[in-house]
Amino acid sequence: MTAALSRQLHARTLHSRASARHSEYLADLSALVAIDSGSYSPDGVNRVAAWFEARLERIGFTTERTALPGIRGRALGDVLVARKKGSLPVGAGGRRILLAGHMDTVFEDGTAAARPFTLAGSLAHGPGVSDDKGGLLAGLTALEILEEAGFHQYAELVLLATPDEEIGSPSSTEVTRQTARGMHYALALECARENGDVVIARKGVADFLITVNGRAAHAGIEPERGAHAALAAAHLTLALQALNGRWDDATVNVGVVRAGTRANIVPPQAELHVEVRAATAATVQRISAAIQELASRTEVPGTTADVRQLDLCPPMEDTPASRRMFQLARAEGYKLGLHFGAAATGGVGDANAIAGTGVPVLDGLGPVGGADHTPEEWLDTDSIAPRIALLASLVVALADDRNPAPAPQP
Repeated sequence: MTAALSRQLHARTLHSRASARHSEYLADLSALVAIDSGSYSPDGVNRVAAWFEARLERIGFTTERTALPGIRGRALGDVLVARKKGSLPVGAGGRRILLAGHMDTVFEDGTAAARPFTLAGSLAHGPGVSDDKGGLLAGLTALEILEEAGFHQYAELVLLATPDEEIGSPSSTEVTRQTARGMHYALALECARENGDVVIARKGVADFLITVNGRAAHAGIEPERGAHAALAAAHLTLALQALNGRWDDATVNVGVVRAGTRANIVPPQAELHVEVRAATAATVQRISAAIQELASRTEVPGTTADVRQLDLCPPMEDTPASRRMFQLARAEGYKLGLHFGAAATGGVGDANAIAGTGVPVLDGLGPVGGADHTPEEWLDTDSIAPRIALLASLVVALADDRNPAPAPQP
């Protein structure tokens, strides 16, 4: 297929092919929503993985399921990676494109039966209908209609489906990073914002544990012999909270404070659990340095503070490369009658881990949905066909670097 035919494909065919699959998509979504697949429901997650695995193999993808270690004694489902080589090698301009979504939901077993898939006008409801079964299914359907249309003008297409995104991807992150390395572009399948915007940036998150050490003493007889760790922690909490506003698009939150064992003892130790969210890796590093500096000079004599970074989820930054992806998406959307912007959010997802490898990412490419993590979660069924067509068209636009699509005029 020539580049000219590729452009003709997405402009004239993909929307009609997606529209023809509307009823099938809804039936598939109903079947997926009927499966309880909470993060700690490995059997349900693996049923979802098997469902996608069979469909992907049907269109020529090779699949690999990897069992992951459990977390805190609780089992997790498998991670699924599916790959298909195209006809255009990298040396000839072909690109490797990753599509990424997740199979788990936040809901407990029994939710699917108690709150099954329903349609109310143009809105679909059910656990995970938007986050992220609707988005993951849109990714699969986009790949199916591209295969149906005979489109193979890419180096490689890869679909990644993770089982633990809703708990921070503690076991699948390394698989995500390994899968992302070597990719030219990544398209993340969380659903679009309620107003239709796609997501170009997600804040990074760093978690810190600060341990304040003091000295115990009898609070009634000789308190002067003690060094009050809780009081030092209180001063430190105020200083940490005062960091808010110093950097744009960054927040610092002392979310947990623990100290003391009895009311008649000067507390010898206190703990602060601190979360930092920032739009850039550089800002995360600056705030980390500020936390270390504040902890180095406690306000209560005889106390010291130790800072330990527990975790770091890198930001998905708004970069020139991801901005170009957005411009291409907006151009393809214009052909489909879609008009949307680029949103930045404080929420994190698997796109953060992908972005951390240096691969440019655009997120929010599923259908339009909202009220995630609540009983009111919804998906706009009128958005299904155009958003699948947008996703497929964007794959076409990105897959061949010899003839990059022009950016739209403002």
